[in-house]
Amino acid sequence: MTGDIWIVDDDRGVRFVLAEALRDAGLVVREFGDVAGARKALHEARPALLLTDVRMPGEDGLALLGELQARAIGPVIVMSAYTDVATTAAAYRAGAVDYLAKPFDLDQAVAAVQRALASVATPTPASSQPIAPNHALLGESAPMREVFRLIGRVAASDLNVLVTGETGTGKELVARALHEESARRDKPFVALNTAAIPSELLESELFGHEAGAFTGATRRVAGRFEQADGGTLFLDEIGDMPLGLQTRLLRVLAGGEFYRVGGRELIRGNVRIVAATHQDLAARVTAGQFRADLMHRLDVVRIELPPLRARRDDIPLLAQNFLASTAHDLKLPPKRFSRAALKLIAQRDFPGNVRELENLCRRLAVIAPGAEILPADLGASAIAPASGEWTDALREWAVAALAQGESDIHARAREALDQTLLQAALQASAGHRQHAANALGVGRNTLTRKLGASRTRRR
Repeated sequence: MTGDIWIVDDDRGVRFVLAEALRDAGLVVREFGDVAGARKALHEARPALLLTDVRMPGEDGLALLGELQARAIGPVIVMSAYTDVATTAAAYRAGAVDYLAKPFDLDQAVAAVQRALASVATPTPASSQPIAPNHALLGESAPMREVFRLIGRVAASDLNVLVTGETGTGKELVARALHEESARRDKPFVALNTAAIPSELLESELFGHEAGAFTGATRRVAGRFEQADGGTLFLDEIGDMPLGLQTRLLRVLAGGEFYRVGGRELIRGNVRIVAATHQDLAARVTAGQFRADLMHRLDVVRIELPPLRARRDDIPLLAQNFLASTAHDLKLPPKRFSRAALKLIAQRDFPGNVRELENLCRRLAVIAPGAEILPADLGASAIAPASGEWTDALREWAVAALAQGESDIHARAREALDQTLLQAALQASAGHRQHAANALGVGRNTLTRKLGASRTRRR
């Protein structure tokens, strides 16, 4: 019996609905509850395609995947509810043709099977390289699962990658994950923020310089390209690179050769480029601020990181992780978020994205007085609206606080409101108290009294 689609999953419900969807598509399906059952069936038959879960009692799906690829049996599609960079990359590295993150859409699963059947290629033996350690990239939301899937698919290649996304979304973490899951993992990972280096020094930073190349150059210095030889060079904020240097970078990417500043020795480099930007490169090309040919050299594969507001489901996971890691790093007593505090944090927009959330959690790990972080510990941020009317956020805060049985919420809310208005008015008036009082419609004495009361409470 050959040509069947095999499903290996210890979850009977998953096997049933997936098998029925595939049968409705005209395919013949066999089901197995564990790896042992599938391995036994391999003595008498070979599947046309196999779908396997990763984590199951006994042997896991990756072990079966490695065995199938070594025996040139496949293709194989991996399924898992545990979608992270390491697992996804390990599956692709071991020969999986696709990765389905549970819960998946049945139509997408059927399409993935049909696509794999239509493009069957000779499988490659499983890699003997060890799985990389856990990555700093975290997330269980659908947008992040797609990011992990892309990293896993392209990490093993040497293609240049362009990572886009707003400031603070974790673009360097993606670059590091691409490096750590590639064959270059034992070679250097070198990062350079092109926006942080003065334009007159950037060329030397990239390509190095010879002694005497310019005033102050007393010795030969290797640039980032030489330092990253054999590994990965991460160029952050590539959109800010000066046009003149873009031309030289383009020549290096095209030929893999360069000269140090002031040098005559031609240097060849073997470097994979991962670039990142928060800007719209196509718009900068149109404006004449970025070379179109360089953009195409860099933008071979694009990974777009979602802003934190587009992956709110990940905020509790990230917040708890940041809180725990800060306590560990700073040797502080461990703390935890109350359910109400986590709910309020998840409602915020965080324009600074993951970096802003991390800073908030690090601050709370240090200054929150108790072992459990409550909405009151968030201060004015507890009633800061994520969107819409600020009163909606205040109502949410009050409901959550009442549900937790907290007391004095009226006084705490008024205090937070007063301080928020006072600080905003003082900032808008450059610290001039009379102007701030006039803007708020209160007397200067009232404003001074409230500020004094606030300082007394803080003591």
